[in-house]
Amino acid sequence: MQKENHNFKLDRINEELKREISNIINYELKNSKVTGLISVTKVKTTPDLRYARVWISALNCKNKKDTLLGLKQSSGFIRSVIAKKINMRITPELVFEFDDTMEYGEKIDNILNDIMKNVNKEDRKETEE
Repeated sequence: MQKENHNFKLDRINEELKREISNIINYELKNSKVTGLISVTKVKTTPDLRYARVWISALNCKNKKDTLLGLKQSSGFIRSVIAKKINMRITPELVFEFDDTMEYGEKIDNILNDIMKNVNKEDRKETEE
């Protein structure tokens, strides 16, 4: 019961951090390296609440490396705004990473589309013969 309650608490904290970090990045952050539409896809906080890993995806960004670098440079600012908005004893240190699941899914989708095109071509050839 204790562990289940602890996981529920961490899940709530992760969701709240996800929402706040997303708002801060999109509406309050003024870093020229952070370009494009940034979405926070997932936040995972350590059980001691010292660190939070933040996965992001970016659309229309000029350079992913520069965007990630800009977010890492701005992590102190983001953390201070979180400390003001969310009542936590410890505000976690933020570690940003790119979430490549969207690109991976798109790659798989393209592969499946190519396979279906080849199957359809073979079916047409068989019906013509």
